[in-house]
Amino acid sequence: MDTMVEFYRNLRKSRLPWYLFYAGLTIELLIVVVDKSDFINPAEGRLFQITFVFFFLKLLLTKYTGKEWCVLLLSELLAVVSYRVTGANDLIRIVTFVAACKDIPLRQMMKYAFYVTLAGCMVIVLLAVTGVYGEVSLTQTYGRQGPETTVYVGVEAAKETRYTLGMGHPNALSCMFLMLVIMGVYVYFAQMKWYLYLLLMLINAGVYRLAGSRTSMLITAVFLAGACVMTYVRFLRKNWLAYLCGLLVFLLCIGFSVDAAVCAQRVRDARWNAFFHNNPRDNGHIVALEKIDSYISGRIVSLTDSENNDGMIHTWSAFSSQGNMDHYFDMGWVKLFYRYGIVPGILYLAAQLVFLRKLYKRRDACGLVVFTVLAVYTVVEAHLISVYIGRNFLLMMMGGSYAVRDGLCRQEEGEG
Repeated sequence: MDTMVEFYRNLRKSRLPWYLFYAGLTIELLIVVVDKSDFINPAEGRLFQITFVFFFLKLLLTKYTGKEWCVLLLSELLAVVSYRVTGANDLIRIVTFVAACKDIPLRQMMKYAFYVTLAGCMVIVLLAVTGVYGEVSLTQTYGRQGPETTVYVGVEAAKETRYTLGMGHPNALSCMFLMLVIMGVYVYFAQMKWYLYLLLMLINAGVYRLAGSRTSMLITAVFLAGACVMTYVRFLRKNWLAYLCGLLVFLLCIGFSVDAAVCAQRVRDARWNAFFHNNPRDNGHIVALEKIDSYISGRIVSLTDSENNDGMIHTWSAFSSQGNMDHYFDMGWVKLFYRYGIVPGILYLAAQLVFLRKLYKRRDACGLVVFTVLAVYTVVEAHLISVYIGRNFLLMMMGGSYAVRDGLCRQEEGEG
């Protein structure tokens, strides 16, 4: 018995847990890269099972406190309930991954994810522009025209040609650029200078010219501006008001998303009435939502596009259902509650708040900008709310080691 215990302790102290984690993370990142290409991955489900085994073995070889075991076991129990109800094992995989991140240095993990994702995207672009594999551009309608000229009047929507550079859709190109910018700036925040931010801004403008995605362009610009402010306005890094503002933005994003899920049908009716009767026939609250919806390409009204108005709040339930696994829409926070259920959704939000508290305790100013910007982005895009663990690097940040020696901000590097 003592021999077995000693053998287990030696395994825990060896490099095996590190190898297991990075083997799983590599596969998850490559799955994301392949998903962004034109290639259809026939073995995706099997690969998810393999990465789960790697992360689970890493979990077994990691030391947790009693409190951590309680949180982990409770989270896994709720994830199993979700699996039994929906048939989707996403939450089991996510909980196991976040737990497996313990003792993996955050900076090391994020840098690795950044370079693997960057290399994968560059390969996709290179294959497309050289004509080896993948389409360079895509010509179709992109929903810029409102229903007033298409649905209501019956005019055929105008087609546009935008560039994909092998990533299947222009929005995917813009989204991956945004994710790479956020990861890269977070990893190298201590070395960032104003001219690097300016260079990234110019590249962002170039990507917008190619892909035409206003949302990703604006979010990228806001992130770069916020990170630049935190680089040069140093007193904000430790100011509790900055973190309070991040919290308020987060709560506002959740509140707006819930409100949209409640009022989507009324917003649709108000738009119809305003066009045909010159009067929305509803109160100022709905009129304001309708105006906001016109600026976010009809994301709210899109919740009423299916027969059952999938995404609206009456389609939410405690642990979701099997019928909620395949319907797609853009609003990420709405998708969180619709796809995974109210209980898992609330627990995820609670985990986000715990994460924000960690950022405040560490005075991780760049992390605060990442947290706040992605909260806003998830209102209108569902990129992070996905079966793909490699997409949501917030999971790495939430589960990674937060030792001060691994700090990413200037003050943690001795430059504050």
